[in-house]
Amino acid sequence: MRPSSIILPVTLIALGMVATQIGASLAKGLFPAVGASGATALRLTLAALVLLALFRPWRHKLDARQWRAVLLYGAAMGAMNLLFYGAIARIPLGIAVALEFTGPLAVALAGSRKPLDFVWIAMALLGFVALLPFGKMSGALDPFGIALALATGICWAGYIVFGQRAGTGGGPHIAALGVGLAAIIALPFGIAEAGMALIDPAILPIALGVALLSSAIPYTLDMIALPHIPTRLFSILASAHPGLAAIAGFIILSERLSPSQIAGIACIVLASIGGTATIARSQSPPIA
Repeated sequence: MRPSSIILPVTLIALGMVATQIGASLAKGLFPAVGASGATALRLTLAALVLLALFRPWRHKLDARQWRAVLLYGAAMGAMNLLFYGAIARIPLGIAVALEFTGPLAVALAGSRKPLDFVWIAMALLGFVALLPFGKMSGALDPFGIALALATGICWAGYIVFGQRAGTGGGPHIAALGVGLAAIIALPFGIAEAGMALIDPAILPIALGVALLSSAIPYTLDMIALPHIPTRLFSILASAHPGLAAIAGFIILSERLSPSQIAGIACIVLASIGGTATIARSQSPPIA
């Protein structure tokens, strides 16, 4: 793949990551009114309405294989959002994103045999331990929030794999279908937690902003970019998420992290970058 051919998809992914973390920070402001599940349902539903209106996916025909991929993509997205918002309601944003990264990282390093791979595994484990409550300087963290963040990582891995499959030969209309399916999954949970508060006019402007920043913009950009870059490169780029989340949490939410927590996030970021880069070098380069 020529370097010039990946400049645009890399730029799109970077913009999507920044939007995602700003949106996640703003979403915390909705939690007192509608809860984590309610915020998830609002975010995905409003984003789905915007994307469906813009890209009108009903005009495109999908075969059975594409529909299977889209269904799995939407299911992974819906579960990922519900679990992630549940996590950041209980633990700081930067820590939640770092912990969820252990999922894609574990998938990337599964079956590793080279000595260098075990260096990345050890670094990721060191970061993981630094973020857990039993770390002397890490501060108290909600164990359930930690579990939700780790479960989010499993769904994130599925989002990457199924998103690439669904987007191959497709376009932004695939993102619209995926977000629509994710909204259908999240709505019952949001209604159960928030009820009529979901349609409170006072919170709808904030919810729309969160929907655009956290769902409509990044998912559309990802769907455009994913089919044009290797999965490993996407994973390397996505390694910036924990750092961006920690910065957004500090600036927007005034979430302060201890030195050991910052070190833990840094270890997971470096392990993710190193692990995916090492594996990518060991594979044959894709044909441009």
